[in-house]
Amino acid sequence: MNNDFRKVIAVIAAAGTGKRIGGDLPKQYIKIADKPVLIYTLEKFDRCHAVNGIILVVEKEKTDMADGLIKEWGIKKAVNVIAGGAERQDSIRHALDVLPEKTEWVVIHDSVRPFVSLEKISEVIHAGQNFGAAILAIPEKNTIKQAKDGWVEKTVSRNDIWEIQTPQVFKAEWLKASYIRAFENNYYSTDDAALVEQAGHRVRLVQGEETNIKITSPADLIIAQAFSERGY
Repeated sequence: MNNDFRKVIAVIAAAGTGKRIGGDLPKQYIKIADKPVLIYTLEKFDRCHAVNGIILVVEKEKTDMADGLIKEWGIKKAVNVIAGGAERQDSIRHALDVLPEKTEWVVIHDSVRPFVSLEKISEVIHAGQNFGAAILAIPEKNTIKQAKDGWVEKTVSRNDIWEIQTPQVFKAEWLKASYIRAFENNYYSTDDAALVEQAGHRVRLVQGEETNIKITSPADLIIAQAFSERGY
């Protein structure tokens, strides 16, 4: 990665195996309208002027494939492709270990959320820079039940419930310290903001968008196809 990169670095988490979706390829490499999901995602961050550089975290066995796709599809912004770890949290830690020295803000995004808009990427980065930590989220629309052993314990008011999305933006020093603290306490989470919260920092919510879906199932691929046809 170019040593001139500083300030805002996007970390794209793409080391998952995608077991829930089936097939031979992890979901981030599946094609929608002849383009891999991963490329849709990288193109968004490639075009976002608020992002200075990209670190792409993939399975160790997929680093050459990822490099090849980046060249094939003409991603202009330099991308540092690195191998991930056993769990998502391990993979992000690997990325934090190779951040350029002058990095001030880290933007973490799931590779299988290919339809986030440039506007929302910029908006959440701006909020992160104002508040230290910010995440995209949408209000919960469904009725939520808290249950135990197959029995409903109570109905939870959805007024204060939000469904979390990515990107998530953090002050680099906060995120690094939060990761160190989490590993020292053997605390694992699939959500980076949870680690920052555990370290005592407040996280700002930014209204997300319904089109910013996470592709995890065959049904999601059908929706993704429709979104692609509509230019998202």
